[in-house]
Amino acid sequence: MMKPFILRHLMAVILTISIFACMPAVSDAPRGSFQPDAGPVRMDNNYYYYTEAQLALKKGQSDHAIQLLLKASEIDPTSVFLYLELASLYLNQKKTAEAVLALEKGLAIDPDHVESLIFYGDINRNLEQNDKAKQAYTKAIEIAPDKEERVYLLLGSILMEERDLDSAFDLYQRLVDMFPASFAGYFFIGKIHAEKDRPEEAETAFMRALELEPDLEEGRFELLKIYKASGENAKARTLYLELLDKNPNNVRVAMELGLFYQKNGFMEEGGNLLKDLGLRTEQEPEIIREIIQLYIDPKQYDDAVVVLEGMLKGMPYSSDLQYLAGVSYDGKGDDDNAMRYFKMVAPSNRFYENAVVHTAILYQEQDKITEAIATIEEAIENVPNNPEFMLYLGSFYEEIEAYADAETALKKGLNIDPEHIRIQFRLGVVYDKWGKKADSIASMQKVIALDPKNVNALNYLGYTYADMGKNLDEAESLIREALKHKPDDGYITDSLGWVLYKKGLFQEALIYLEKAVKLTSEDPVILEHLGDVYLKIDDKENALKYYKESLRKKTEDTEALENKINDLQES
Repeated sequence: MMKPFILRHLMAVILTISIFACMPAVSDAPRGSFQPDAGPVRMDNNYYYYTEAQLALKKGQSDHAIQLLLKASEIDPTSVFLYLELASLYLNQKKTAEAVLALEKGLAIDPDHVESLIFYGDINRNLEQNDKAKQAYTKAIEIAPDKEERVYLLLGSILMEERDLDSAFDLYQRLVDMFPASFAGYFFIGKIHAEKDRPEEAETAFMRALELEPDLEEGRFELLKIYKASGENAKARTLYLELLDKNPNNVRVAMELGLFYQKNGFMEEGGNLLKDLGLRTEQEPEIIREIIQLYIDPKQYDDAVVVLEGMLKGMPYSSDLQYLAGVSYDGKGDDDNAMRYFKMVAPSNRFYENAVVHTAILYQEQDKITEAIATIEEAIENVPNNPEFMLYLGSFYEEIEAYADAETALKKGLNIDPEHIRIQFRLGVVYDKWGKKADSIASMQKVIALDPKNVNALNYLGYTYADMGKNLDEAESLIREALKHKPDDGYITDSLGWVLYKKGLFQEALIYLEKAVKLTSEDPVILEHLGDVYLKIDDKENALKYYKESLRKKTEDTEALENKINDLQES
């Protein structure tokens, strides 16, 4: 059987275990400057503490082993090996910062120590400190180009992520020069040729990778992309059949070949393949995951529809397939077919909640709130204890200003799940719109009690206090806490400016309100706030400017703003 997706997993595995792959074994014999003395082992001898550390490790006493190695490094502070050993132990204990520090101490002694450089690169790669990792890997390769193939691959993965394709290409070329049997090197050379629209060179590189690793499935899929893009359908068909012959159960191959046949007029062959895949979904749930990965996640909705319609002919009552068909039609902008399939999803299916909510939102986008409410209410009859349905029902009632009904729905949701933060927050918003400020404040306080870092509730409550002109110190504290988590949010920045305005700190308020307008320039309320603060510092020209901008963007409740403008123009 062909090795499935060997290259796709190769880099993931390398990245996941890279630290441990180069981590020095703590039981290795000492190297470099660290050697046992010629005489008997004494307690003031560094080798004594190293040996004791190994014994402690065998007993599972990692902390004690670290202390012993630290003692050894005090006796011999120039031993790079000891710092490497310490870094390994620290990392085993998930003490990443200490591991990094130990490696940096070792590299300060010997900047060209290859094992330390590689280990340092691996840790920083996993910490997403790519600049440090890149420097370490580059130096390791310069010093010892024949040390490890995987160092080239890790450095290459960083360069590919950074879209530095030219540097990545040069690196992979060096890799295959140094390691001629590196199928991964040739594969990535092919990938870069393909991205640079050099299909002939890409084909050559992929073919070389396949010579070195005949089971390299990803190489064949890359060749298929080239053949399909160039219209070489005979080559593509042959390669698909070769893949399917090697592994008749290969889901991806069957799916792609079925689609290929359908697109190229071989309707019967394609239909049979897709129908068979549909029949297999009941026993092979991974087929659903494959559809999502190949077509839904990358938003290949046209292809997804072809595949799913074909599979549904084999399994017409599969709610999983019906749901994915609905998602695909929605992605194409075909609301009618999307809702048609969403409505087929059975209440017992794992996608039922998503299908219901998706349908309701489509009705909402069509300004059919009554139908959206009916959709949710029908779902509640089928699944009465679903708090998400109560949340959406309350939100739709809120939209049509049926606040009592919204309150009823949201409270039912809280009866099901008393700690449902989004329902509690929504209830607070409903109370605010309903004019029940005290109840709104109480709801937001409950949200913050459940989630002290809930930015929306912190800002909402702080702004409510500011707008009411009460609890201004608490309001400022709440909003500053929210701003810690979202420092570039225009609405939260406006809230802080507004509370400072309410406290009479107009110059400080001006700083935040100007920033808020830069961050969120289209909001009429924020523009009006900036006009208000300019008026307070007697800058009538700018006050009038921002009042007028606010009025241009405001669609309702403009009377108060118009009065402000008229008063300024008459003064």
